[in-house]
Amino acid sequence: MPRLSEVIAALDALWPPSRAEQWDAVGTVCGDPDAEVSRVLFAVDPVQDIVDEAVKLGADLVVAHHPLYLRGTTTVEAGTFKGRVVHTLIKNDIALHVAHTNADTADPGVSDALAGALDLRITGPLVPDPTDSQGRRGLGRICELDHPETLRAFAERAAARLPRTAQGIRVAGDPEALVRTVAVSGGSGDSLFDQVRAAGVDVFLTADLRHHPVSEARERGPLALVDAAHWATEWPWCEQAAAQLDAISERHGWGLRTHVSRTVTDPWTVHAPSDLPSSSSSISGAPN
Repeated sequence: MPRLSEVIAALDALWPPSRAEQWDAVGTVCGDPDAEVSRVLFAVDPVQDIVDEAVKLGADLVVAHHPLYLRGTTTVEAGTFKGRVVHTLIKNDIALHVAHTNADTADPGVSDALAGALDLRITGPLVPDPTDSQGRRGLGRICELDHPETLRAFAERAAARLPRTAQGIRVAGDPEALVRTVAVSGGSGDSLFDQVRAAGVDVFLTADLRHHPVSEARERGPLALVDAAHWATEWPWCEQAAAQLDAISERHGWGLRTHVSRTVTDPWTVHAPSDLPSSSSSISGAPN
């Protein structure tokens, strides 16, 4: 079995910490570099439910997308929920490693996994990384559909293929408009409207869209918007990342066993739909 330091070196080669945003907090949160690793659990959020799952699984390492301490801390006292996470990890000899914005812009990265879940053909990054001479890395992805479909059908595609959440899928735009090109960005994406509009796509699928940016974007033109739950847009990366580590393990003969958590850690738990006014259109058949 490999040591934790060897596994972390492999993960850092996939998602170099140097490519994370300056405000981000990526890398190894806890763990003994010399400890052996046999099981790895991938998840979006390093919350207590995921850590408890890792304990039951017998995992030696949790790889999470979201940081545990994004803004730093002065305590890991077990009475705080984040401190309890740290205590549980250390007591059970489980390491925690985070790949966040360095995984967002990787090749492949979070948005590649999102596009793959929707069966979209990627043509390039939405916001290219200027340091990548091959033009493959960057934030978000520009994609094409194999065949045009209505916005209603595309929303139903997203609802059917992304993990089920209380929010489901929200749409801004004419449901009967044809969709040929799509921009996707896993996680919060309403800071990217200028780049999306410059790309000339028909639809932008992302998460955490807010009222005023959406209203202004819709007033400026025909760009349609599809808003999914933040967790749901990033969860496909866990499967992609696990497959990448599987390939590395096989190449080195490590025999690692990787697992992807299917615990829904999206914080929203209930959606109570209101009656839509006659001027609005519902997306019928969407399972979310």
